[in-house]
Order: sequence, then C-alpha cells, then structure tokens
Amino acid sequence: MAHPGDGDLPRYTDIGERLTEEFREVHGADTVERCVSAARYGAEEVTGSAPPDLVERIARRHLEVLATVAAEKRRKARRSSLDNAP
Repeated sequence: MAHPGDGDLPRYTDIGERLTEEFREVHGADTVERCVSAARYGAEEVTGSAPPDLVERIARRHLEVLATVAAEKRRKARRSSLDNAP
C-alpha cells in the first residue's frame, strides 16, 4: 500500500538494506520494504517527522514481532503434525 510521500523513500534505502540483511533468514525484501514504509508513515503521523533513526527502530521492531509470530506458527504446526496439539 502506497503512502503519501513514498517518493521520498530513497532517503531510507540504507535502512531497508540493513534490515533486509539482518532479517534475510526470516523476511523477504518486500516485507522489509513495507515495514520501513509503514514505520516512516507512522512516525510522520504521530510526531510530524520521520527521522531515519526512528524509522529504523520502528521497522526493526515490526520485523521482530513478525518473526516471533512466524516462529510460533511453525512451532504450533510441528506440534500439530505430531498430534501433540493442546
């Protein structure tokens, strides 16, 4: 989903590249890009600006939560396949 001001995203390219590398085992580049865009938009909505360090912290946190959810789903799927589901 595009947000107003998405044309300014090249400013955040380094953030996306760092996070793509950091989460390469868990998330695709498209997911990272969406998180960076959403973090930028959210920061602008809440604070009126989107400094790159804030955008990176928010996007990293989003990606960590998504990774935790994915790991939990995998864990539950393994338990279900063993007939150990509660």
